[in-house]
Amino acid sequence: MRLDVKKTYKLFIGGAFPRSESGRSYEIKNKRGQFIANPAQASRKDLRDAVLAAKNAHPGWSGATAFNRGQILYRIAEMLEGRTSQFVDEIVATTGVTSSVAKQEVSAAIDRWVWYAGWCDKITSVSGNNNPIAGPYYNFTIPESLGVIGIVAEEKDSLIGLVRSLAPIIAGGNTSVLIASQSRPLAAVTLAEVLATSDLPAGVVNILTGIKTELAPWLASHMEIDGLDLSGIDSIAELRVSGAENLKRIHTFEKDVSPERILAFMEYKTIWHPVGI
Repeated sequence: MRLDVKKTYKLFIGGAFPRSESGRSYEIKNKRGQFIANPAQASRKDLRDAVLAAKNAHPGWSGATAFNRGQILYRIAEMLEGRTSQFVDEIVATTGVTSSVAKQEVSAAIDRWVWYAGWCDKITSVSGNNNPIAGPYYNFTIPESLGVIGIVAEEKDSLIGLVRSLAPIIAGGNTSVLIASQSRPLAAVTLAEVLATSDLPAGVVNILTGIKTELAPWLASHMEIDGLDLSGIDSIAELRVSGAENLKRIHTFEKDVSPERILAFMEYKTIWHPVGI
């Protein structure tokens, strides 16, 4: 008889899987109160490291071609599908839903990666414009990535809840720091393993597990974070105040999939060019 090799759930920062620098972890249990795992409990230092990794990765990711970003998002979908059974098992363990319901959630997550992969090289054409002006100039308006975006993932749907926020943000060329579901973080860590082997550059996505009431205020007040997706948290008034200090763009969303979720964290640049004679 052999013992099961239990999985160690770590943070995902800069393409690596460190434990929390504080050495802390916390316990999660299933619906029957039975122990499941001890994921890392991220500290403020871990969050600062994640923001630095995201900031350093932004020039390369935003400068990549939209077609290349689309290829990488599609690759994420491919690899997620290859791990369907693992995601199903983790969702069942943490939520208590049936395997068929969990499989539907995984399938929906895969579909969203594919959907946003397709938008990567189309969003500029749809939202940009050649502006009519009075004068011998061309005037173009194009969307560009905003920068580093903080995400507080939803609690209820551990996988689809973070994919519906994460996929559009990186599709637009942004990098991210994501706080996973506190009570159901296992799928987020397994998704990090998919991202780490999917050609996604290190630092584009950084995933922290831990206590939301600790991490969310630090995320909101960090001066190097340019925007926040707070769809996964109910009380956001104090976070809006903290984010106002450096004019963070803060959003919550009702729509599940929409190009508006990409454009919410992009800004428009207008270019003037003289007409050649």
